[in-house]
Amino acid sequence: MAQQKFLHQRPIQNPFTNPFSSSPLSTSSISNRPISLLSRNGLLLLLALLVILGVFLPWAGSPLFPSPNKLSPSQSKWRDYSLPQAVKFVAKNGTVIVCAVSYPYLPFLNNWLISVSRQKHQDQVLVIAEDYATLYKVNEKWPGHAVLIPPALDSQTAHKFGSQGFFNFTARRPQHLLEILELGYNVMYNDVDMVWLQDPFQYLEGKHDAYFMDDMTAIKPLDHSHDLPPPGKKGRTYICSCMIFLRPTNGAKLLMKKWIEELETQPWSRAKKANDQPGFNWALNKTANQVDMYLLSQAAFPTGGLYFKNKTWVKETKGKHAIIHNNYIVGFEKKIKRFRDFNLWLVDDHASESPLGKLE
Repeated sequence: MAQQKFLHQRPIQNPFTNPFSSSPLSTSSISNRPISLLSRNGLLLLLALLVILGVFLPWAGSPLFPSPNKLSPSQSKWRDYSLPQAVKFVAKNGTVIVCAVSYPYLPFLNNWLISVSRQKHQDQVLVIAEDYATLYKVNEKWPGHAVLIPPALDSQTAHKFGSQGFFNFTARRPQHLLEILELGYNVMYNDVDMVWLQDPFQYLEGKHDAYFMDDMTAIKPLDHSHDLPPPGKKGRTYICSCMIFLRPTNGAKLLMKKWIEELETQPWSRAKKANDQPGFNWALNKTANQVDMYLLSQAAFPTGGLYFKNKTWVKETKGKHAIIHNNYIVGFEKKIKRFRDFNLWLVDDHASESPLGKLE
């Protein structure tokens, strides 16, 4: 009976004691003593276990921590859904529109989708989910329009600009795009902190390999050159990696491969806190003689540092804007506020226009 009153604890070696000590009073010897459940230490141990269970058990069935043993048939189906299957399902006229999203960015995805739907291109959208919560949520609301390319990332760190999680998130972009090109499709990539005001496809003139937008705020003439701009002070251009259109050509594939190489040679560090954009620009500069490139109209594809900060320019170019990028600002709440200030946060009143509907 006495034995039933005791809970035996596995010995834990204290790193600050001599592991070879033969003293009967050593810490390792003391840790082998049984702890009574009715003693003060025993009660504290039970309380600690209850707290731990109370914190973690509610998360066990949450979308962020799905249990493989508790997946519904539909969730199991989407875990096995491949990129070739997804691209084939959504592509129209050989073209797919891609974004990469982690769970915290779902409100921005919905906002962007409303604007895409207004231009009648929502059926071409493929959401590359960076975590299973996003995969299940999007496909629950909009079956077939989300795919996860393993491994899944930590959704809580992937959205913090400048973090290693953010770098890991953005650094996967060229690989995703290359895989789609290898499947033989045209692909447009957008960040989801963008809003479409016009159909951007009308601005993709000619049959170039790669189309992109400048991220500089200096105002260009309306009839500016569509060539790759000259390098800046850092020896490279400042092209935005957030809006890209690629054709499945050898040139576009070469550009993506070079981008991947640049990211591998310039990994994230606490000192640099890099993201994918410098690598993209180095890739552009180093393949400029091998890839047919096209710089999109600044009036149609302005950077956020210009559109949101130069009212005079916005007024002078009214009616010419196609995609607005909410960059040059960091933070969810700040981005949402700025969108609201410019009447571009559409989910408040127009969620029904999104294929996802209102997200709870």
